[in-house]
Amino acid sequence: MKKFAIAATAVTLSLGLAACDVDQTEEGDMPEVNVDGGNLPEFDVEGPDVDVGTEEMTVEVPDVDVSVPDADGEPVTGDEE
Repeated sequence: MKKFAIAATAVTLSLGLAACDVDQTEEGDMPEVNVDGGNLPEFDVEGPDVDVGTEEMTVEVPDVDVSVPDADGEPVTGDEE
């Protein structure tokens, strides 16, 4: 029942937002800000040691019989004149 209520609320809100007509009536301006000093944080990060190697393996592949029917007509590949 709780999932249904959440879903119904989400649908109602999305339909309400889709029905809104928004027109910009005035341009906005960013405020002027002066920043002096400060310090960025420093981090010392060491990643993990990763050992990557290769290993030769033999994989058994099942024998698959594929039969392709002959095509009727002229082949598409080749030079066209």
